[in-house]
Amino acid sequence: MVLPIFKYHPNPISTGAIVQSDEECECCQQASGYIYTASFYTKEEVSFICPWCIADGSAAAKFEGMFSDDFFLLQAGVVEEVIDEVCDRTPGYHSWQQEQWQSHCSTACEFHGDASKKELAELSGIKLTQFLNENRFKLEQWQSMLSVYEEGGNPAIYKFKCTECSHYLASINLAGSASIILAG
Repeated sequence: MVLPIFKYHPNPISTGAIVQSDEECECCQQASGYIYTASFYTKEEVSFICPWCIADGSAAAKFEGMFSDDFFLLQAGVVEEVIDEVCDRTPGYHSWQQEQWQSHCSTACEFHGDASKKELAELSGIKLTQFLNENRFKLEQWQSMLSVYEEGGNPAIYKFKCTECSHYLASINLAGSASIILAG
């Protein structure tokens, strides 16, 4: 069975947001072979949702929920149609703290999982200086954080890709949103 295509989360299996499972979806009452595993913000207790009920928006509608918080996209001025697609019809992602869906070029970015230590270690020059200044990091703090960083660990640094210009951004969920362009 071919999974739905998610524009803003192109490979939810590799990020762990969707896994193989024999569980029945609580929205469509079908066992499709896959279940969503990340956050779902709703008043109801919902444990199992299939990718198809995410993609067509039926899970968000039925349970009056969202897969990602819309706050950061609203703050960035992203159009409502895109926000609705990200929050109501796109798998969210696992995060140590509440996820912060990134935007660039006035639109939502694609989520690509944890940034690799190699990508982060290669940051230098103007991009690194700008990131450190905007987020009040000292170089020593950044280097200390990188020395203990590992994918899937804490601290968590997530990788996003702009759907317009293809720049990669790294997002750290600290107090406020921190992001940096990794490469063009």
